[in-house]
Amino acid sequence: MTTLNRRDLGLLVLRVGTGAVLAAHGTQKLFGWFGGGGVEATAKGMEAMGFHPPRESAIAAGLGEAGGGLLLALGLATPAAGAAAAGAMAGAVAVHLPAGFFAQGGGYEYPAFLGFTAAAIGVAGAGRYSLDHATGHVVDRPWVVATAFVGSALAAAAVVGRRAQSRAVAAEEAEESTA
Repeated sequence: MTTLNRRDLGLLVLRVGTGAVLAAHGTQKLFGWFGGGGVEATAKGMEAMGFHPPRESAIAAGLGEAGGGLLLALGLATPAAGAAAAGAMAGAVAVHLPAGFFAQGGGYEYPAFLGFTAAAIGVAGAGRYSLDHATGHVVDRPWVVATAFVGSALAAAAVVGRRAQSRAVAAEEAEESTA
């Protein structure tokens, strides 16, 4: 008889909790569930925050959160799930960065925490109580970890960089129109 492994049980609790929170946030963006605005309202918000193209940005953020969260909760393709969720949270951190660290003042504390937690789970692996373990870790190989995190980091850097450039151009145009 197999005894419960506390480390694997802890990973299960952390995966399911983090994954559920991320999935709920993503479904707000994609489907309007849990009081969210759905893709159209999220796209308008993305445009206002400087993400272009806004609809595609809304879908990507929603999929990174909902898909990454669901896969984390299941413990399936855990490196890719953690990387996708962390990448989505990098965009959220960029939005909240000007407000400082603490969430109470609109800061990036909460998305940073979710991103770091998702990344840590993706790197550590899902543990024994997961679909990755049940499938013989077919999609949880060392090369998947490296590929997923490098790809996510590059994509997040491109999106956040393009947003910063777009905001700089908008600020210059606004300054010129008032001069």
